[in-house]
Amino acid sequence: MPELPDIEVYLDRLRALFLGQRLTQVRLATPFLVRSVVPRIDAAVGSRLVDMRRVGKRLVFVWEGELRWVLHLMIAGRLKLAAAGAKLPGKLGLAAFDFPDRTLILTEAGTKRRAGLWAVSGDAAVEAFDPGGLEPLTASLAAFSAAITAKNHTLKRAMTDPHIVSGVGNAYSDEILWEARLSPVTWTTRLTAEELARLYAATLSTLRMWTERLRTEAAATADGFPEKVTAFRPDMAVHGRYDQPCPRCGERVMRIRYADNETNYCPTCQTGGKLLADRGLSRLLKGDWPKTLDELEARMKAERAG
Repeated sequence: MPELPDIEVYLDRLRALFLGQRLTQVRLATPFLVRSVVPRIDAAVGSRLVDMRRVGKRLVFVWEGELRWVLHLMIAGRLKLAAAGAKLPGKLGLAAFDFPDRTLILTEAGTKRRAGLWAVSGDAAVEAFDPGGLEPLTASLAAFSAAITAKNHTLKRAMTDPHIVSGVGNAYSDEILWEARLSPVTWTTRLTAEELARLYAATLSTLRMWTERLRTEAAATADGFPEKVTAFRPDMAVHGRYDQPCPRCGERVMRIRYADNETNYCPTCQTGGKLLADRGLSRLLKGDWPKTLDELEARMKAERAG
């Protein structure tokens, strides 16, 4: 799912390319994309785009007058830049938004259609889409600490809860917790003032660094538009890098899997060498679950020898 750095880079380019331009046509490949009835999505045709904003992980298109679009890309939704009037991609295309000089195309990979587009009237209606999490790049340390510790959750859950922190999901929470050297299963109410300060600093540095990296990457494309928006990047420290070496200590990156989600972490840097129990495997192995990297290595050696 595109997270804060990805959305900010989208906003950069959408503002640069489309602000002040009139929408000439809306082409929908599926009616299920539109999640509202009144006002109509095509009421924007003929209107100028006057602003673009972010609400959490949602993109807000501000049309002249009171009309607003709220677009949630969900997991696999992506925006593509194309020539004016370009044909919608057959399998992936959900919608095309035509402007005089270019067309903005919305795609979604996979068979499940989760991306959604809402048309609403006025800024107050847009605010109803805001889950209420604090904006991490503008919050003070005191506000950040208060939000994180208001309820007792695991740190991973707190960092990915849009009611607590805005715009952070599975990928960047892994990177933030690695940078802060904190376990994803630490209980938030047990964090010390020093740990909260580390977490705050890691949140700022990680999100800012990746936003600038993605801006630089987008600037290198033909139209300056982000072409590869993904949660898995080879230069990430731990996210999506299970069984690969930690760039800081060299130990193997481990993971916790639950349903469709996966948390990646470095045992040496984040958990004092302790392996966090994967729910599926630990339930299967019960008391045989290895507690440390040394135990895991010994077990793997024994299995290979056997």
